[in-house]
Amino acid sequence: MNQTPQTSTEQCVEIEIYRSSALLRLIRPDTKNTLSVATLGELGNIFSGLESNRDIETIIVTGSGDTFASGANLNELRMTSKSDAREFALRGQNLMQRIYRSSKTTIAAINGYCMGGGLDLALSCSKRIASQSAVFAHPGASLGIMTGWGGTQLLPRLVGEAVALEIFFTAKRIGPREALRIGLIDEISEDLQARIAQITGKQI
Repeated sequence: MNQTPQTSTEQCVEIEIYRSSALLRLIRPDTKNTLSVATLGELGNIFSGLESNRDIETIIVTGSGDTFASGANLNELRMTSKSDAREFALRGQNLMQRIYRSSKTTIAAINGYCMGGGLDLALSCSKRIASQSAVFAHPGASLGIMTGWGGTQLLPRLVGEAVALEIFFTAKRIGPREALRIGLIDEISEDLQARIAQITGKQI
């Protein structure tokens, strides 16, 4: 019997404010920072607050452990009934669109694995900075699923239709140098935490 996914009460996102910048860090490395229902809800609430804060000009999203963000929680997907599937997809779509259309400068600071819906999250930002250990992929084809959070629209705009189709259909993994070459990211940083500190003015 299908069940509706239950929202976790455990914190998934940590926020730090530095003058005109906000740093959002996904803090569930034990789950590879999956974009669960709880995580999507936290991110949505945080972005709503930051959008209305005139003092904030830049929003940076990063991960923890060896992962920026992975996609939807597969356990939650398995539990989702057909009647709830559309709402589940719209939850992610609405968040990505909110970030994409944000009046703030949004930056994805990609510290490691950036997969599936996590890549959609990075694509929604206005700029992408990657560490030398970053790995990008849309693995849906190998799992028999396809992203429903806007990646099919956003990726071709950055890398062109032919390259985007190859990424989607082969589920290939891409390192930072290739990502920079094809236009998926804007910058590779040798020290991502130092680069974040430079943007935010954080003392490290």
